[in-house]
Amino acid sequence: MTSSAQMAIQGREVDGGVRRADRRWSSLLADAVLAFVLLVFGYFGTRGAAENFPDAAPIGTPTYVLVAVAALALVVRRRWPLVTLALSTVAVTAYLVAGYPYGPILVSFFVAVYTVARHLPIRRAVLGCAPALALLLVHVFVSLREPVGFPGLLPGAAWVVVPFAVGATVRNNREAAARDRIEQARRLADDERLRIAQEVHDVVGHGLAAINMQAEIALHLLAKRPEQAETALTAISRTSREALDELRVTLSVVRRDAAVDRAPVPGLDQVAALTARLRQTGLTVTLEVTGERRPLPVAVDLAAYRVVQESLTNVLRHAGTAAATVRIGYLPADVTVEVVDTGHGGSGPAGPGDGHGLTGMRERIDALGGTLEVGPRPGGGFRVFARLPAEARG
Repeated sequence: MTSSAQMAIQGREVDGGVRRADRRWSSLLADAVLAFVLLVFGYFGTRGAAENFPDAAPIGTPTYVLVAVAALALVVRRRWPLVTLALSTVAVTAYLVAGYPYGPILVSFFVAVYTVARHLPIRRAVLGCAPALALLLVHVFVSLREPVGFPGLLPGAAWVVVPFAVGATVRNNREAAARDRIEQARRLADDERLRIAQEVHDVVGHGLAAINMQAEIALHLLAKRPEQAETALTAISRTSREALDELRVTLSVVRRDAAVDRAPVPGLDQVAALTARLRQTGLTVTLEVTGERRPLPVAVDLAAYRVVQESLTNVLRHAGTAAATVRIGYLPADVTVEVVDTGHGGSGPAGPGDGHGLTGMRERIDALGGTLEVGPRPGGGFRVFARLPAEARG
């Protein structure tokens, strides 16, 4: 591994560590604020509760110490949730056994139970909350004041069951959302890989078909007219260079390499150059354009170009010395592309939906809301016809 690559990896690790540290400090600060709010609320709320429960034990310094312990334990609730729950449970249990009035200290306990259910795996959360529930219910039967007895079991258990259910639900929902995001990212990655595979197939398939035709011409002429073979070899060199350039542009999207200059995305404006290159291979290609040329959406422009490219590549592969005609029609709301050849019946592609080329072609057109017709012509030869929605860009 090069030193620059090692430095880049180390830089990413440092950045990731800094971001994690920032998140930890942010969480700690938020929990400290929450603990302070509950501390203040507990101080004043407990005084108010004492007025509403005259039969409860009189409050004093020990009361406020227990309220403070339950509230301040929340400062580390996300870092050590079980420690927070243990401190809160001991404080609340002592508070209730002492006979102090029901008050805001239970809110701190509620948050502690919620935190355990929210941030720990369900098994650990249950093992942590079960002893807390048992300890909390001690005050139902043991109290310095008159015990509540069995009627207090259900209300007491609710202070554990309810926050636990809320925390577990939030955890499950967030995990499900995270799984959905991962699955969506995987689908997007798969779609991108499929798109790149189609682009590579179109570029490489067309280039190799043209090079193969030119190489056969060069071999045929080499023995009889070597001076003319040079023209075919020059065409091979130019075609291979152009195919490599287009392939490099396509792969640069995958690499996200900013150092690679990206050529313009192919479109219908380049069909003339495409047909000119194919004429140099010996294929007779005629281009006909009707309607007023206008800018097209990039996806539509590229799909239309690929239909022409793939169709002419199939003519090179399957139709031998047949002539081909490319017709491009600019309609008010659509653009049409038609490629026909004069081969023998089924001498074009194998048929609708057969082969990676036609499959990719059909997927492109379907994704854009267009239509594709592929099949033999009644009078002989093969026909590919595509219609795409093509509103001009504003």
